[in-house]
Amino acid sequence: MPHKNVTIDPRSGFCKSNSIFYSKRKLCPHPPNHSLDVTTFISSRAHHGKIAFIDASTGRHLTFSDLWRAVDSVAACLADIGVRKGHVILLLSPNSIYFPVVCLAVMSIGAVITTTNPLNTTREIGKQVADSKPILAFTTRQLVPKLAESTLPIVLLDEDEPSHSQSQQYVKSAKILTTLSEMLKKQPSERRVRDRVNQDDTATLLYSSGTTGASKGVVGSHKSLIAMIQIVLGRFNLTEEDHRFICTVPMFHIYGLAVFALALLASGTTVVILSKYEMHDMLSAIEKYRITYLPLVPPILVALVNGADQIRSKYDLSSLQSVLSGGAPLSKEVIEGFVERYPAVTILQGYGLTESTGVGASTDSLEESRRYGTAGLLSPDMEAKIVDPESGEALPVNRTGELWLRGRSIVKGYFGNAEATANTLDAEGWLKTGDLCYIDDDGFIFVVDRLKELIKYKGYQVPPAELEALLLTHPEILDAAVIPIPDKEAGQCPMAYVVRKAGSSLSESAIMEFVAGQVAPYKRIRRVAFTTSIPKNQSGKILRKDLIQLATSKL
Repeated sequence: MPHKNVTIDPRSGFCKSNSIFYSKRKLCPHPPNHSLDVTTFISSRAHHGKIAFIDASTGRHLTFSDLWRAVDSVAACLADIGVRKGHVILLLSPNSIYFPVVCLAVMSIGAVITTTNPLNTTREIGKQVADSKPILAFTTRQLVPKLAESTLPIVLLDEDEPSHSQSQQYVKSAKILTTLSEMLKKQPSERRVRDRVNQDDTATLLYSSGTTGASKGVVGSHKSLIAMIQIVLGRFNLTEEDHRFICTVPMFHIYGLAVFALALLASGTTVVILSKYEMHDMLSAIEKYRITYLPLVPPILVALVNGADQIRSKYDLSSLQSVLSGGAPLSKEVIEGFVERYPAVTILQGYGLTESTGVGASTDSLEESRRYGTAGLLSPDMEAKIVDPESGEALPVNRTGELWLRGRSIVKGYFGNAEATANTLDAEGWLKTGDLCYIDDDGFIFVVDRLKELIKYKGYQVPPAELEALLLTHPEILDAAVIPIPDKEAGQCPMAYVVRKAGSSLSESAIMEFVAGQVAPYKRIRRVAFTTSIPKNQSGKILRKDLIQLATSKL
């Protein structure tokens, strides 16, 4: 919070005396009780909700009382097995109604949950196991082979005998301790001695997607999770009527874990869970369960816009009130295309990092989202600085530099990696996001590009995102990505990978001319390659490192 004597510009939130931007949003009070774990914080919130989670494909559900009973039983079993405060537990599973149960139970006893993507290879999962050193894993029968390289004791999340004889073979040779359904039969013991858990204790160990460089374990505390929950609850104001969210995003990722496995529980909201994203399943579930809030990533939103006529004739989406987009900013074309086709649905955006527990900035109304390209206004309790990457000077409004964030939702650092922590978090608690941004006169944040992804052409800095946005305005271009390629004379040159629309015979030279006519000479695209699709991660960010590898292998 700003000091009493500090003068803040009410319009931008900028304070001249210390060059800090303060949030214009209403502050959420943080619980003062230091001995508080996130599970207790969530379970003690009063609400009128009845059903917590519904499995979209089977219709199975957990009421709030089922959920908390299950959490208590699993926590009691873990304590009996010898799991203690500080122990790491691995969760390798697709989305399910029991995913949150495991997370909440583990954190309630002061142990640490680490999640991993079921699509990761055995080798990638092995690296995470070696780094995080879990003492136990929860997984499904089908995914047991992915843990083949480790000797971890396993708790099976599912009962069904799979048809995969290969999985069956691994299950037989694996060290299976018990199953979740056995754990759920346990009567929670009132007399159980618990380690005292404090807000500063570690709760989560999430491995960032590693879009730039190697994946690192991000250490989240109970405090950072509680702060995130307060921000999410304040943003959606869900107490007034019956709301239903659908979880289309993976729960092993910060967006899915923070909002769907944790935050929404505190408001008594029902969450309908898709075990994996599939367009038809998502649309059918919206119709069947009368979903009001649809969170998604930009590629899904684009598909909703492009297929709107077919979708609306096949599915009843009349219950939808809002879509929430995260992962990457939306263009004017996508926002207006959506508003035109789904006029009753408000489009909202969010900006956050694993390192800020998924929060940071958001647009909370259509009017705010119509500041095209914005990531939104700073979240409550969040402070920002815009810092010149060369001089280290903190900059005022409308100047571009690296965005630094500070607030209670900022994590503790990187696991077992003091160097990476020191490079990202400074002594005053500022998180260096690695995003090049500016903040306008009204306090809206605009992400210009990733600092590490700037192309250095003859000493000039070229933001690839700017060129990508320009390419997407061409009527014959469906998708595009811009990457640096090495150049003897210039150091690096911008190269574009382009996906042409069906039937287009657009040439490389026509694309280069199209860009050259609209940018400074140093920003011109010097090479073009055509491709059928642009590789992206699950949150819709372009995997530039994959394209850079592809381009350099062909040089």
